[in-house]
Parts: sequence; C-alpha cells; structure tokens
Amino acid sequence: MMKLPHVQLSKLDISWEVIGSVPEELIHRHKVFPYKKEGKNIFLAMVDPLDFIALDEITLATGLQVIPALTTEAELNTVINRYLGFSQELVAAINQFETEENLLYKFTFDFDRLHHENDTPIIQAVNGIIEQAVVRGASDIHIEPHEEGIKVRFRIDGLLQEIFTLPCKVHPPLASRLKLMAKMDIAERRKPQDGRIQIKIGGRKVDLRVSSLPTIFGEKLVIRILDQEQKLRQISQLGFSEKQLKIFSKLLSFPYGMILVTGPTGSGKTTTLYAALNELHTVEKNIITIEDPVEYVFDQINQVQVNPKAGVDFAKGLRSILRQDPDIIMVGEIRDRETAQIAVRAATTGHLVLSTLHTNNAAGALTRLVDMGVESFLVASSVVGIVAQRLVRKVCPHCREEYEPDKNSPERLFLGPEYYRLPFTLIRGAGCVNCNFTGYKGRTAIQEVLIVESEERDFLLEKADAETIQEAAVKKGMITMRADGLEKALKGITTVQEVMRVTINL
Repeated sequence: MMKLPHVQLSKLDISWEVIGSVPEELIHRHKVFPYKKEGKNIFLAMVDPLDFIALDEITLATGLQVIPALTTEAELNTVINRYLGFSQELVAAINQFETEENLLYKFTFDFDRLHHENDTPIIQAVNGIIEQAVVRGASDIHIEPHEEGIKVRFRIDGLLQEIFTLPCKVHPPLASRLKLMAKMDIAERRKPQDGRIQIKIGGRKVDLRVSSLPTIFGEKLVIRILDQEQKLRQISQLGFSEKQLKIFSKLLSFPYGMILVTGPTGSGKTTTLYAALNELHTVEKNIITIEDPVEYVFDQINQVQVNPKAGVDFAKGLRSILRQDPDIIMVGEIRDRETAQIAVRAATTGHLVLSTLHTNNAAGALTRLVDMGVESFLVASSVVGIVAQRLVRKVCPHCREEYEPDKNSPERLFLGPEYYRLPFTLIRGAGCVNCNFTGYKGRTAIQEVLIVESEERDFLLEKADAETIQEAAVKKGMITMRADGLEKALKGITTVQEVMRVTINL
C-alpha cells in the first residue's frame, strides 16, 4: 500500500481559486480541504484518505483527479474556520454564555498564535474574526451592536460586506476582549477610545488599529488592518497607463519640488507614495517621512510617527526633519496652513517633497494650497506635478464573462454618444466563491497625472479657479480619471458601473 503524504494545512497559504474548486458543502460533509491544484489534479487533505465515497463525490463534482493526503482533524478545523468562517460548534458555544463576568478575567492572548484548544469561545471568536479578515484581504473589521444582534462586517475591496451576526449577549465580553488586547480602558464605555494590537498570523506581522465609539446599543468597534508583510509595490504595479507612467516617472526624476497625490480617504494615496519612495530610494539619498500613522515599515528609510502627546505634529516634525539634511521628504498629509507653508518652502529650497491632499481632481490640489493660505506664487514655483486617483474593483478572473449592454443601459449612456447604437461587448463578473459572489476581486487605481508647467503657473498667478486649470490641462492632453477608468472598463479590467460609482461627483 502506498504511503500517503502528511500535510500541515495551517502552515500553507492556500489561494481562493484552489478552495473554490471544491463545493463548500462537500468540504464540510466529508471533512476535506483542497490545498493545491495542478492542471487537472486537485490535492485534497483528508482526515480519512480512504473514504472512497468522498473521493468519488468530489471527483464527480469537480471533474478533477483527486490526489489525497493525510491531515489531522485539528488542522482541518483550523483551516476551515480560517477560510470558510466560524464552525457551528463555536457559535453554539458562544450562545451558551450569559454574562460578561464569567469570561472577562479568563483572557490570555499569545500574539504568536491565534488558536488553542483551551481558549474560551470568546477568545476563539475574537481571534477567528481577526484571522478570517486578514485571510480574506479585508482592510477593516466593523463590529456593530444592534437591537437584533451584533453585525460583523469586513471592508473588502473598498466596500463593506456582512459576514455574520452574533447574539447580543456576546457583545460585552467581545468588546472587552478587544479593548483588553488593545490596551484600552475596558471600564470606560461612554467615551471613544483608540488602541493598537500587534499580532502574527501564519508568520505575518499584522498591526491592528482599534477604535471604539459608544452607540445606543453598546460600543461599535472598528479595527483597521495594516499587514506589515505586504510587499511594497513598484510604480509599474499601480495601474498607470503607459502614458501616465512615463509622466509620473519624469516627475520622480526631478531633484526638487513638490509632488502631490490627491483623492478621498481610502483611494490608495499612501500606497502610491510608498511605491514612489521605493522607486526613489538609493544609498546616496537621505529620505525621511513623517506619518500618522506609519502604516508600513521601510528598511533604510527614516520614518517619524506623529505623536501629539509628545508635541510632535506634522508641522513641528517637518521643521525638525529640515535640520536632518534630507534629500527627499514625505509628509503623510498636509492638514493645515502651517504644514503647507513649511512643505512648500522645503520644496523651493532644494528638497523633493511628496505629500497628499483631499481634493476631487488634480487641478484642485493647486487651488487648495492657495485656499489654505500659501501664497499663489509659492505654489506655482514649488508644485511640479499632481496625481489624482480613485480605486476601482477589478473583475473577478474566475467568473468573468462577456455581455452586450442593453440599448438603453447606463453603460452606453456613460460611455458616450459613439456607443449608443454601436454593437460591442463588455466584461463583468458573474459571481463565484472566489469573490464572495460579488463579481469583483482585488482593486486597481484610475488616475490623472497633471504636470505643472508655465501655463498652469500663469493660471495660478492670475487666481484662476480649479475648473479653468483642469479644462486647460485636458485640452493639452491630460487623461482624466474618468477617461482612464472607462479605458480600463473597455479592456475588461473593471466595469463601467465601478467607474460610474467612483467618478459620479467629478
């Protein structure tokens, strides 16, 4: 008899494409889990690899050749909970608890592991929520108490998705557990609080920023997930069109001046700044950042965390940085007049300054600085370029399909008159287990890149508004965010509906 390999599932990083190859109902019924796929072969971890009924059913359901491997029931339960949610046993156990007192002081938390057979159900629940969110690629976890129950939602690809609902009586110990982990005051429930948790999941360092807010049904908790192991992107991976990438690369080659990245919260501005720093970093340059918070740690770059309690805000930190002989400065966000003025003066005195602003479009960044109190001639002489961007969801590669829009569909109207009658096809996601049946998986950016030249400087000195500057830039050939998004939709990267959603106010 051939000896079957033993698989430690919990140490593997299993893709959703592989998991989606086997119906979830069969995974639960037969106590199996797919962990690898090669061609027409699906590799299946099983507690009982000799369960021929299971092997036959899965072969029939998938059309793939099943190659079994041995695993333990504990390993299997761990990955099922990690990838497919909480077990019925866990939810049932949580339902048994009636008071906070019999749970609160039993808590212990080992940051290097998330599951243990001796953990109480509340500890398992908190750990499971965090682990599942990280595995699914969520950026935020929302734990929301309501009259009918506690809703747990994950923000995935920019939009909130409801994951499950827990009973109301679980909320006090659940909230206390998270606050205890985040070193918050568990007795204080009337005031908003902030805290931080650092953990490891599968060897990955993850930083969690916890925020509590009192509501009429209890404390709402939001956990921002910052995956420290996430690889830094190259600027070529940010979704720039070929033309825009050349312009952005040209801006980064300037020895001094200010480059701004604009957009609303959650539009990928920090990711773009980090990719730019990754491009600029060499041993010959002294790069210093001031951030709130420091989201990802760079090797060989000096990063400063804003600390109001210690008297370090953006303006004071920036002044100190200028005494540190910097070549390149990154300011996480220009929030006030003082920071704006210092950053602009740094850009005009031989430093390359990168920062972010909240504006609707690229031209709006120029007038925003003036509105903040910076002299227009200083803005004109310091800002060399602006990237405005939004994030759109990408069509799921596992369930993408072609379709022809109806004659009076919003897609045709949004694309413009030339598409009103023209027969053409677009791409959309039908929805599958890999994308949680949304039709989308992952995100990319749509951008517009404005290079500030003599015409834009003249407009600024003449006190022109943002609309005038934007229109002139488009006439010169600037690709707007909407145009960039529609081009990506026609290529099947995203959908017209997504572009409509994020550019409707432009």
